[in-house]
Formats: sequence, structure tokens, C-alpha cells
Amino acid sequence: MIETIEFVLGTVSNTASYLRLWALSLAHGQLAEVFLNQIFIYALKAKNFNFTLLFAFLLWPAFWAVTFGVLMCMDALECFLHTLRLHWVEFQNKFYKGEGYAFKPFRYESIVSNVLEDD
Repeated sequence: MIETIEFVLGTVSNTASYLRLWALSLAHGQLAEVFLNQIFIYALKAKNFNFTLLFAFLLWPAFWAVTFGVLMCMDALECFLHTLRLHWVEFQNKFYKGEGYAFKPFRYESIVSNVLEDD
């Protein structure tokens, strides 16, 4: 009975974790479109062609700076959350068994000394 409850809770947790990543991906695409529309709408609504070119020339670096800054921060956050989700949710649910064994770090010195002692 307990295993069934743990399985259901784990399924809900994994689904919520993937939905969070999906929401970040959707927000990423929508923000890119909003930045494009909001910045260049001023350039394209100018009555004079020269103003249109001037606004487009001046707003193009601003568009790329804002878009690159915000979207790269979102990409970094998305990568961090995905890695955290894989390490925490997937690893803890599937591979970690808290059986109480003491942690013994891998060391070449101990392996070499054990091999030399056997000879």
C-alpha cells in the first residue's frame, strides 16, 4: 500500500516538474515575440520612411541586447532547473537507497595499497 502511494506521489511530482520546464519554454518563445513586436512597432509606425529607417537602425541593437539578456537568463535558468530536476527527482526516486552504508570515497592510494598487500 505504501509503495502504491509513493508511486502515485512520484508520478505527480515528475509531471509537475516537467510542466514547470514546459512553462519556461513557452515563456521563452512568447517573450521573444513580445520583444520583437513591442520594440519594432515604433519603427514601423513612423509616418516618414527616414524615421522608419532611423528607428529601425537605433532600435535593432536595443532589441538584440534586451532579447539576448533576458532569454539567455531564461535559458540558463531552464538548464539549471532541468539539471536540478534530473539530479533530485529522478535520482532520488530511482537510484538512491538510504540503507545506511558509510560513504567511502574513491582513492587510488587505497586501491594500490590493497593490491600491494595481497602480493
